[in-house]
Amino acid sequence: MSSKKALVLGARGQDGALICKSLLQKDYTVIGLSKHNSSPSESLKKLGVEKEIDLQIGDIKDESIIKNMINKYQPEEIYNLAGQSSVGKSFLIPKTTSESIINGTLNLLETAKTLDFKGNIFFAGSSEMFGLTENAADINYPQNPISPYAISKQTSFKLVKFYRENFNLNCVTGVLFNHESPFRNEHFVTHKIIKGAIEASENKNNKITLGNIDIRRDWGWAEEYVEAMQTILNCGKNKDYVVCTGKSTSLLDFIKITYSKLDLNWENHVFIDEGLKRKNEISNSFGNPLPLEKDLKWRAKLSVDEIINNLLENKMKSQKLS
Repeated sequence: MSSKKALVLGARGQDGALICKSLLQKDYTVIGLSKHNSSPSESLKKLGVEKEIDLQIGDIKDESIIKNMINKYQPEEIYNLAGQSSVGKSFLIPKTTSESIINGTLNLLETAKTLDFKGNIFFAGSSEMFGLTENAADINYPQNPISPYAISKQTSFKLVKFYRENFNLNCVTGVLFNHESPFRNEHFVTHKIIKGAIEASENKNNKITLGNIDIRRDWGWAEEYVEAMQTILNCGKNKDYVVCTGKSTSLLDFIKITYSKLDLNWENHVFIDEGLKRKNEISNSFGNPLPLEKDLKWRAKLSVDEIINNLLENKMKSQKLS
């Protein structure tokens, strides 16, 4: 028998699938919740864990589903990694984005309060709530959310803090800066670049269209970040932390590194469309990793160069197998 049970909300997503695998390796019984009732998640399948977790179908906006799952499985740990996760998409579907993040958070917190849940709950926060970071952002950095997604994540962050301080729930937010893996949804720009570079290496006429390539981001590796989530949740501090590398890299440099690894000149394969640039795009976003390292001895290891290597290798391998 496994020693602990964990409930993962959003189990089909990048972070959900990776944390399911990580928990299984630690001998947890893992119960997953996914909104979509489709064939087994490609991420879970590729990780070889789709048959090892108890995957349930349901929407976190439905409070009764959360209540029934906690009552039925009595998990010691809950990871809320569900919700609409695209900043760009949130401008098109602000209501759906807000409901999936804010209502999902509130449903879980209110249910935990009602049931007097004694376990630990982790919420995935986002660096987007800070907006532009002129200095490395720690958990107390001024917040300036400028998208429906960011506003929703900020609200979730504040709700978690409120329930922790007023109702003594063991709930924390890990404020996650950008983190990549082969399981990232392909509408994210980094995966558009990886895919475009590989296709250009096979067809010299291949081009991709991008918007603002001068933005700078703090890119980490998702497999490392799901370990940070567990570290934060189980440290006994009930404290929110920023999860980041502390290094800011421009999207232009990400492009240059990617194409150069395939002996390509990026300028021959990337078209810049001014119409794709958002007026309120965050020009620079990076965090301060020192509090998490000082308190909990966790620090990101992989560099952007290593992350790009991993993404290219995995994409080329999967294309050969398909």
